[in-house]
Amino acid sequence: MADKNIFLDKVKITVKAGDGGDGMNSFKAYKGKPACGPDGGDGGKGGDVYVVADKSLTTLLPFRYKTKYVAGNGERGGTNLCYGKGGDDVFIGVPVGTVIRDEETGTVIADMFTADARKLIAEGGRGGKGNVRFTTARRHAPNFAQKGEKTEAHTLVLELKVIADVGIIGFPNVGKSTLLSKISAARPKIANYHFTTLSPNLGVVKYYDNSFVAADIPGLIEGAAEGLGLGHDFLRHIERTRMLLHVVDVSGCEGRDPVEDFKKINKELEEYSSKLAALPQIVALNKCDIVGCEDNIAKFRKKYGKKYKIFTISAIDGDGSEELIRAVWEQLSTLPPAQPIEADEEFTYRKSGNLDFEIFRDETGAYVVIGTLVDMLCRNVALNDPDSMAYFQKILREKGVISRLNQMGIKEKDTVIVGDVEFDFIP
Repeated sequence: MADKNIFLDKVKITVKAGDGGDGMNSFKAYKGKPACGPDGGDGGKGGDVYVVADKSLTTLLPFRYKTKYVAGNGERGGTNLCYGKGGDDVFIGVPVGTVIRDEETGTVIADMFTADARKLIAEGGRGGKGNVRFTTARRHAPNFAQKGEKTEAHTLVLELKVIADVGIIGFPNVGKSTLLSKISAARPKIANYHFTTLSPNLGVVKYYDNSFVAADIPGLIEGAAEGLGLGHDFLRHIERTRMLLHVVDVSGCEGRDPVEDFKKINKELEEYSSKLAALPQIVALNKCDIVGCEDNIAKFRKKYGKKYKIFTISAIDGDGSEELIRAVWEQLSTLPPAQPIEADEEFTYRKSGNLDFEIFRDETGAYVVIGTLVDMLCRNVALNDPDSMAYFQKILREKGVISRLNQMGIKEKDTVIVGDVEFDFIP
């Protein structure tokens, strides 16, 4: 039961697209005629892996219990030119605002910034060709078929970054959650001890016919930029905000200095990200209903009054909140809308695990090379270009095709067929 209240905002998962199905090697057979020509169909394509932004999700907690997502494999091709069935796709639901990275390289694959956004993460392997696909004018009965393309597993890092217009920041227990509960319909947990808020709370704040989203972010401590306390768990969630509402306990009731607190938090922002430190800030001096805070208010205004808009409030009873909301809205109306994090490139896992090949001898005695290596060469080699053909021969040597042919006993002038290329073997 306690897990329902756990907020999880960074996880690792493993995804694997489906392998392609093998092509079928078969021949038509009629009564009295056991072999009447090839009829092997292609294997089915492996299933794809997609990530979908689900607005009903608010945490990555489901990934604590399931971390592996594997799409279905394509089925083997059938007889009578029947194609194998494609593998089932996998759809992984994540909260809106989840950033997806490749764990090995750190590449940003996608930012699931809008509800129902869909991203193809890993593409299924292609199905192998059936033996009928290798029929040519000189090869009438190919007795081989191509294996399906294999795929690799990949590790992803999912990182949830709250999407809000305004980030409410400040040290623990300064009244951020109380303020959010007064200016919106949000009902965060509130208590008089540090770190009551252990996860971001979102609230929609109404201002006449307008509205904006505010996020009460877990309280910051010194050293957060280095990961101390809630550390990066705090700072991660204000990276998307358009502006900051900085709540300061001006009462000094816990023996804190409001000016020093304000200075320390802004130092943490600068050390974590200069972009965060440059966000517009409005300051709310809270707990002004406590007797004896006048000197601290005057000291704070003298220090920061020329640089920041400063408002005195009492979050617990709502005093000063209307003026504060108006100032926040006026500031927001001058700022550009939030933008998703741009992916480093149009990234999708598409490559098979290896450039494989197989070699068969057909009925004419020719050596036929097939496999994913051949598919790659067919896409990249121009038959009428000398440099391209030199590359073609170089790859055959490097990938071990020539060595395998020698092991199979090939002789000089024997015919070798690689895709659409047919040549006489010369040692």
